[in-house]
Order: sequence, then structure tokens, then C-alpha cells
Amino acid sequence: MDWESTFYLRHLPESNMAEIPDLSDEYRKVMKEFAVKLEKLAEELLDLFCENIGLEKGYLKKAFYGAKGPTFGTKVSNYPPCPTPDKIKGLRAHTDAGGIILLFQDPVVGGLQLLKDGEWVDVPPLRHSIVINLGDQLEVITNGKYKSVEHRVIAQTDGTRMSLASFYNPGSDAVIYPAPALVEKEAEEENKQVYPKFVFEDYMKLYAGLKFQAKEPRFEAMKAMEATAPIATA
Repeated sequence: MDWESTFYLRHLPESNMAEIPDLSDEYRKVMKEFAVKLEKLAEELLDLFCENIGLEKGYLKKAFYGAKGPTFGTKVSNYPPCPTPDKIKGLRAHTDAGGIILLFQDPVVGGLQLLKDGEWVDVPPLRHSIVINLGDQLEVITNGKYKSVEHRVIAQTDGTRMSLASFYNPGSDAVIYPAPALVEKEAEEENKQVYPKFVFEDYMKLYAGLKFQAKEPRFEAMKAMEATAPIATA
């Protein structure tokens, strides 16, 4: 278990804010405005990623679109003081399943760590800043040019940590696969494609039970599913 309490606000394709109890009208208004601006930022970042790795502008945004567009929502998290932080994590180590994660950290209480070169690195509280994290779907679509980032939250004995993590993910029926232009480039360099093709919803069903395990077996499992039931690309 994790030392964390949360609730989730869905923005796209349809908002669920009206269904969440105990939210003030002012909160709902501000959160709606917040979501519109973060959605725009996520799409701007996707285009910057395209430019950086040589994909045509708009490719990643289009790759995220299902029949109803992308899915987008915000997880509101609270990490209260923990009396035994040596025995429990605030949030166990994992990579995120989706696309781009836009994180507002608590400005005072830390705890977020990223795994880099086999070492856990602290991400200190950053007031008025957004931490950009990348999920498994971007790793697949970019054929590994971008990697999803393993991270965790360390429980603290003093202070309550709060965070807002907004997830800009593919639509549930979006077909996810490596960008052909990047696969062709890899082939020229004698590197073969290692990522599978799958429907995002199918990946999420697998991820639900394997979130806190390594991502590579998840990719292998989806590759095995693809081999038995190939998915056509629209």
C-alpha cells in the first residue's frame, strides 16, 4: 500500500467534476480554467518533442487521438505525515502508463524522486514550476527516443505534502505504435524495432495489475498479444 490519499478529476473527453462531491463552485471554476491551459501546454510540448526528434509537427498529438480525442485528467494527492517512513513509501516506484504528466509539487514539503543512472535523485519543491514527466506511451511512439521515467514519493515524518498531477494520455481506443519515420531511421542504423503495437485501453488493463513492476515485461506482453491478434493501423 501507499501512504497517499487521492481523488481524480477527468477533463477529457468528458468532465466528471459535477460528479465529485464536496467541491466548491469556485474550485470547479478554477480547475476548469486550469485544465484548459494545461491541455494547451501539453500539446505545445508534444510539438516540441516532434521537432526535437525529427517528426512532422502534430504527429504526436494525432497519435494520441482516439475516436473522441485524447484522455486528460488530474490526480489530486495528499501525503500526510508518516510515523514509519522507513517501512512504507508515499508512492511506490513506477513509470506512468500514459503520455505527458504535468506535475505541480507541494512548494514546501518534498518527497519526489526520479531514478537516474541507477540512483534515486531528489526533485526538490519548486514553487510556481511544473515538473514534466513522460509515460510509457511516448516511449513506444518515439521508438525509445524518449523514455518513460521511473519515480517514487518518499513518505515524510513532518509536514503534509500535496500535489496536482495532470495526465495527458491517448484516447482509450487510440492505436499506439512506433512512428514509422523513426523505425525506418533505426533500420538504416541497423537497430530493429523493439516496441509493440496495441490499443491504449488494452495496455491500461495490463498496467492496472503490473503498475509497480518493470515496464519491459509489459511491453513484451503487448508484443505477444500483437503476435496472436495483429492490430490494423487506421
